[in-house]
Amino acid sequence: MPVGLILLALVLPLINGALGADLMFPVIVVAIYVMLALGLNIVVGFAGLLDLGFVAFYALGAYVVGWFASTHFNEVSFAFLSALPAQGVSGRELPGIHISFWLLLLVAGAFTALWGIIIGAPTLRLRGDYLAIVTLGFGEIIPRFFVNGDNIFGYNLTNGTIGIKGIDPPGLPFLPNSLNTWRQFGTLDLDPWYYTILILVLVTIFVNIRLRDSRLGRAWVAVREDEAAAAAMGVNTTTTKLWAYALGAVFGGLAGAFYGAFIKSIFPTSFSFNISVLVLCMVILGGMGNIYGVILGAILLQGINFYLLPEVNGWVHAIGDALESPLLSNADIPKYNYFLFGILLVMMMLLRPEGVIPNRQRREELHEGEEDESVVEPTHV
Repeated sequence: MPVGLILLALVLPLINGALGADLMFPVIVVAIYVMLALGLNIVVGFAGLLDLGFVAFYALGAYVVGWFASTHFNEVSFAFLSALPAQGVSGRELPGIHISFWLLLLVAGAFTALWGIIIGAPTLRLRGDYLAIVTLGFGEIIPRFFVNGDNIFGYNLTNGTIGIKGIDPPGLPFLPNSLNTWRQFGTLDLDPWYYTILILVLVTIFVNIRLRDSRLGRAWVAVREDEAAAAAMGVNTTTTKLWAYALGAVFGGLAGAFYGAFIKSIFPTSFSFNISVLVLCMVILGGMGNIYGVILGAILLQGINFYLLPEVNGWVHAIGDALESPLLSNADIPKYNYFLFGILLVMMMLLRPEGVIPNRQRREELHEGEEDESVVEPTHV
């Protein structure tokens, strides 16, 4: 990432405070989706494996935080390095499991990596539409499991549609009292949340770059371009694909863990199939396989979602008021965001299928056979 963009990201809270704007919440949400898009890019962009169920890893990471940083399992009382005090207001130990958020990030990454392997293993021999259908099935099964998880052999694992609430905030309790906002992240000052997700995004970008340029990354590209040729050249396609599923799932799980702690409540309805489609659109729009293109795709789509559509909605309402048109005055443009995203995606497929910032190999693949007529010699009879 260019140094200028990193510096801008570091001083964004200062700019936000100087302008008196309310940018932090949407920026944090955009950063979460950047992590999701980069994770899916490993599977789809690098390895060429179409995955329509990526939201499953997002949900699994969130529920890891919900299980181990809340009062959900109130029949036990266990705390380890949590930002919350060991005892509640009543002086008694807090019920439930309360483990440090920073440790849970590692747990969420490992847990989702394991599930990435479990989900990816049955798809190793599948390609194309069959692969998409199976991953779509897994993406629907796991959220449905959370919906019905309030009675698994008589045990409440997920609290069903009610969800898990009151998730512990992250924090650094060893800091002095003068840095109280960092000792325990609050809901009013979002700067600690912002810098945390910024560090996670930068780590994700760094790991993606290293993976892309590694031997494993070249193996992913070989499998994506021609799996039979890659196998003939000695690439173990089985382990190569499983590594793609596992590493992509890690970043989905990390994003889910942060999301659960940030929102402080987890509901199974928050992990619908629409999220998988939206993240896939980000990867395709920005340019599959191109790290910075995927980041741009995530920022564009979420920027449209958070800023452009509400602005357009205000303009339409103003025009409706001026024309005294109830149809325009009561229009709800943001409600049709997925419809508009679909139109944008179709236009991209027709006009620039390689994405806004295309990967070099993919650009050459999509434009293979195109020749500049100006340099083609005429055929003589």
